[in-house]
Amino acid sequence: MVVTLRLPALTSLFSPSISRRYPVLLRRTQQLRRQVFSASFSAQSTVPEIDDRVDSRRNRVQDRAVTPRSQDFNAWYLDVIDSAELADYGPVRGTMVIRPYGYAIWEAIQDYLNVKFKETGHSNMYFPQFIPYSFIEKEASHVEGFSPELALVTIGGGKELEEKLVVRPTSETIVNHMFTQWIHSYRDLPLMVNQWANVTRWEMRTKPFVRTLEFLWQEGHTAHATQEEAEKEAMQMIDVYTRFAYEQAAIPVVAGRKSKVETFAGAVRTYTIEAMMGDRKALQAGTSHNLGQNFSRAFGTQFTDENGQRQHVWQTSWAVSTRFVGGIIMTHGDDTGLMLPPRIAPIQVVIVPIWKKDEDKAGVLNAASSVGQVLQTAGIKVKLDDSDQRTPGWKFNFWEMKGVPLRIEIGPRDVSSQSVVISRRDVPGKQGKVFGVSMEPSSLQGYIKDKLDEIQSSLLGRATSFRDSNIVDVTSYDELKVAISQGKWARGPWSASDADELKVKEETGATIRCFPFEQPQGIKTCLMTGNPAEEVAIFAKSY
Repeated sequence: MVVTLRLPALTSLFSPSISRRYPVLLRRTQQLRRQVFSASFSAQSTVPEIDDRVDSRRNRVQDRAVTPRSQDFNAWYLDVIDSAELADYGPVRGTMVIRPYGYAIWEAIQDYLNVKFKETGHSNMYFPQFIPYSFIEKEASHVEGFSPELALVTIGGGKELEEKLVVRPTSETIVNHMFTQWIHSYRDLPLMVNQWANVTRWEMRTKPFVRTLEFLWQEGHTAHATQEEAEKEAMQMIDVYTRFAYEQAAIPVVAGRKSKVETFAGAVRTYTIEAMMGDRKALQAGTSHNLGQNFSRAFGTQFTDENGQRQHVWQTSWAVSTRFVGGIIMTHGDDTGLMLPPRIAPIQVVIVPIWKKDEDKAGVLNAASSVGQVLQTAGIKVKLDDSDQRTPGWKFNFWEMKGVPLRIEIGPRDVSSQSVVISRRDVPGKQGKVFGVSMEPSSLQGYIKDKLDEIQSSLLGRATSFRDSNIVDVTSYDELKVAISQGKWARGPWSASDADELKVKEETGATIRCFPFEQPQGIKTCLMTGNPAEEVAIFAKSY
C-alpha cells in the first residue's frame, strides 16, 4: 500500500528569475533571515516569502554578522547554523534540511559510535517507519507518554486505512513484535541490534537540531535472559555515550539516573548524559533505558530457559540523535561562529594560499598543494581553498565561521623559507598565530597533530571549567530557587516525592536532570523535606 503525500512543487516557491540567478536556497538579509528561521521552527507552517533584494553570494560572508552570544543566545545560535551552512528550514513547520557540512558532523558521530556498537556485540539493521497504532496501545505508559507527539497516517492509496499507522516516534513496539518472532530459546539470547533512522514527533516548540518535528538518530534494542544482563547493558551503553561526549565532542557531560518523573515512558530506569550549554541550560544529550519486562509482557516476548520454563525477556533501548550537533554548537561556539573539536570536525585544517602577483601564483599553489598532500598522508582532514574569486581575508572569516580548528597560510615568503603560518581557531588574534613552522613533511605532520590534540584538550578543559563554575551546591529549597534564578545548576540532597519534584518545576522552571553516578560521601538531608537522603540530584532549566 502506498501512502501519498502532496507538497507544493519547489518551483512554485521562488520566482523564475531568482531561481535561475541563485541555484541554492535564497535568504533575506541577516536580521530577516533569523526571523524566518526562528518562525519556521516555532509557529508557521508555510514557506516564507523570499525577498528579491538579496545580496550577491559573493558578498554574503561580510553580511553574516553573528549576534553576540551574551546579547541573545537564541539569535546567536540561529545565526551560526545559517552562516556556517549547517542546516536550513524545510517547507513544513518544524522541519529542517541538514546541509552537507552539518551532515558531515553527524557522520563523524556515526563513524565513532558504529565502531563502539560493533565492538560491544551489536549489529545494525532496520525496522519499518510505519507502525500499527494497536502496537502503541499495548504498553499503557508508552502510549500515554507519546500520544501528544504522534503523527498518524489514515489514508493510503486514496483509501482510508483499516488501521491507522503511526509514523515512527521510537521503535520499542515494533521491535518487540519482531523479537517475539525471532526469540524462542535461551540460545537466541542475547539479541542486540541497532538502527540508524529518522523519527517523527509532533513537537509544538521546536529549535533546529535540538528539537524538530523529524530528526535523525540511532536506537539500540537488546533482549536478555536475566535482569542483571539487561542492567549491565543499559549501563554499558550510557558509558559509551559518556566516552564519546568527553573524548570526541569535548563536552563534559554529567552521567546519571533520571528521576521517576523524568523516566522514559515504559522504562524501569533511564540513564542520561546531561550537558551544560553556553547559556547554562541543560541538554539531554543521550539516554539508555532499562525496560525491564514491560514491553516483553505487553507483546508476549518469551523464551524457554535452560530448565524448560517459559520466561519473558529483559530489555534495553538507548539512543543519541542529531541533537548532539546542537549541543556541540552551543557548548563550543563563540561570537565568531562555530568552533569544532578536531576529532569530529569535517575539516581539521584549511590551507589558504596568498599571492598578489601573477608570477607568484604557481609557486604558492604548488607549495599549498604539496602541504595538503603531506597532511592527508598522515590521516589529517584537509581542505585547500585555492579559489581566486575570494580574498584571503574573506576566506579567513569564512573558515573561522565554519569552526575549522587550524588554518595554514602560505605566501611567496613562506615558499622561499619553506615554512608556513598556522592559526588556531580556539585562540583568536595574534596569540593563536605561529610563524615559521617548517614545511618538512615529518616535522609539519607532527606539529599539526600536536596542535589538534591541544585544541581538543583545550575545548574540553574550557567547557569543564564553565560547567563546574556554574553548578551550585544547595541545602534548602530557597537556595535552590536562588541558584536557578541566576541561571545556574543546583545540586543538592533529594528524597522528596514526585509531587514535590513537580512543584519545583512549576515554581522555578527547573527539573531534576539526573541523580549523578558520582555521589558525595557522608550524611545527607533532603533540601525540600529535611528527611534523610541517600543521593544528591541536579536541578536545571533545560532544552
